Amino acid sequence: MRSLTLFSLLLTLFFISCTDSTNSGEDPDPTAPSSYKIESAFPELAFNQPVDLQHPGDGSNRLFVVEQRGVIKVFQNETSAAQSSVFLDITNQVTAGGERGLLGLAFHPNYETNGYFYVNYTTGDLQTVVSRFEVDASNPEQAVKSSEVEIISFEQPFGNHNGGQIQFGPDGYLYISAGDGGSGGDPQGNGQNRSTLLGSILRIDVDGMQEGKDYAIPSDNPFVDNNEGFREEIFAYGLRNPWRFSFDAEDGTLWAGDVGQSAYEEIDIIRAGENYGWNIMEGDSCYESDTCDQSELTLPVIDYEHDQGRSVTGGYVYRGSALEGLTGRYIYADFVSGRIWALHADNPQSPENTELLNTDLSISSFGVDGDNELYICAFDGKIYRLAEAES
Repeated sequence: MRSLTLFSLLLTLFFISCTDSTNSGEDPDPTAPSSYKIESAFPELAFNQPVDLQHPGDGSNRLFVVEQRGVIKVFQNETSAAQSSVFLDITNQVTAGGERGLLGLAFHPNYETNGYFYVNYTTGDLQTVVSRFEVDASNPEQAVKSSEVEIISFEQPFGNHNGGQIQFGPDGYLYISAGDGGSGGDPQGNGQNRSTLLGSILRIDVDGMQEGKDYAIPSDNPFVDNNEGFREEIFAYGLRNPWRFSFDAEDGTLWAGDVGQSAYEEIDIIRAGENYGWNIMEGDSCYESDTCDQSELTLPVIDYEHDQGRSVTGGYVYRGSALEGLTGRYIYADFVSGRIWALHADNPQSPENTELLNTDLSISSFGVDGDNELYICAFDGKIYRLAEAES
């Protein structure tokens, strides 16, 4: 996401966007509470540029926060938590700043037994690296730094649009977001080039090995055994900078916020093999032309213009129990404007997009705990949550 030093400038100049104008459907939802507030989830804790929040799925009631500089911290998921500890520190391997750094964390579905977790980070020589680490068998609060195994890496031609999200899907495979390689306007055409990993969401099997790789290609990936030279790791393509994606905990739908260029931000439902249009299109509109062939492209669920925000932060479909009025709604935000929305898209032809809050926060990411309750990472160093406002 944006670096936190040259914050607003970097965000405006070269991050990713999210739009919500003509087809955003900002009508009030009668089934949702009328108003919300945000509150500090852990008032005694603060973090350095938090960009991800994950839980390990091991029943330990812990949360892990990723700091862009290259540190992962762990703490008990209790409002009264007064301290966090360093779980992993790889600041000497990570090049952070702007849209680079330690950008993603995912725990193996069998973490409780194998102790494996995965990170996504950028290096000084413009590489994206996805690596596996192990937890210390004698200390669950400490990772073993020397256990790193590089799973996959690829070059980034520029320093921005690195994607960075990694998550295990309901199928047990690891999904990886890769931006178009950066600069502006996709000068190398990576979004529409399936011979590169850039501009895509990738899907790999980290429990297998294939052709000398430390992963295997799932047999049902859409471009397996193609004869055109397409990278078989690609699950979906035509994306500019899918900074944050997530799976609906109930039905497995893959949602992504794809940061835009100069006019639109978009929310997509990602499906195998589909082309999301960049840089033929930006959001729901043709990019740099009045007309374009959209016949083979998948349009966003919604988009919004830059009067609403300039860098979309994808979120989660809410499946917790604390906020019943938001159940089944996709909660997302904009990093630049601080707006938070709830998207109801049971009818994709007529989605309902309700603005919940207009905050002054730079919202970098969302996360959920073991009960699917939602958390918000902000660059003021705090972790927040939504709550119903008193009537």
